[in-house]
Amino acid sequence: MKLLIKNFICCLSIVVIITCNESVPDFDQNSAYQFLLDQCDFGPRNPGSVGYNNCREFLLKTLDGYSDTVFTQPFVIDDIDDKQYDLSNIIAQYNINSNSHLLIGAHWDTRPWADNDLNIQKHNQPIIGANDGASGVSVLLELARIFHDNPPPIRVSLVLFDGEDMGRPGIPKSYARGSQFFAKNLPINTPDEAIILDMIGDKELHIPIERYSYQQNRDLVKRLWSLAKELNLEAFESRIVHTIFDDHVPLWQEAKIPAIDIIDFNYPNRYSNYWHTSQDTPDNCSAESLGQVGSLLVHYIYGSQK
Repeated sequence: MKLLIKNFICCLSIVVIITCNESVPDFDQNSAYQFLLDQCDFGPRNPGSVGYNNCREFLLKTLDGYSDTVFTQPFVIDDIDDKQYDLSNIIAQYNINSNSHLLIGAHWDTRPWADNDLNIQKHNQPIIGANDGASGVSVLLELARIFHDNPPPIRVSLVLFDGEDMGRPGIPKSYARGSQFFAKNLPINTPDEAIILDMIGDKELHIPIERYSYQQNRDLVKRLWSLAKELNLEAFESRIVHTIFDDHVPLWQEAKIPAIDIIDFNYPNRYSNYWHTSQDTPDNCSAESLGQVGSLLVHYIYGSQK
């Protein structure tokens, strides 16, 4: 998962400016949670593992059933363990003739090491990654199902980034390998803006504003958090807290795509942390949390983009 650069708390006043639209499709949080379980059933999805290969086929098959345009972007990385890994970003697109273009992304790989686990004997074991990996992807898969039945009014590219969680502490660019390759070798027309989802399944969901996001696309942050307030989505908090190197940073740095990150870095809270541990399991996630994020996105896409 991403690298925490620093903590910074700043209150932010946001004015509600968006009106809800009754034609917005429902986001089925239980269906999204089932997609989370489906991924976790494959076990750890770290590159090179059996679970990784099986999950890749599941994701491609699922997206192929919900989209006319699905393809992979293969790439190779050399890790610091002197091993070479064949990785793949997965892209699905909708309404490709629209002039407005939104990218929504999440990473589908999981961390190869539980290096934050309290049990040091587990530090070299891969994690299940229910929240750190599966949660964002589960929302994207449910959006794909919705887009199949209700074509979006704008062009939407759903991108499942690979190799996000192979990084080492203190080396930011060892993370987010898939989004770095994607941004340097754009396989699609440049999106107008991008939304990255990461760690949004936490049962105790709190989503403040990530600092790079506010710097890279302040207008989009204000639009989304204003809409969340209007929709009474209590997980979204109008304060700037963390600075995190995640998949949104390479999109802006390498391709100038104004990108933001929707992320709850405190998992489950500031007193306890399941991040990069063996406790990142489905029982510590909830359908309701996925529903808050998914509902925000469908209202943004269908209600405010027409």
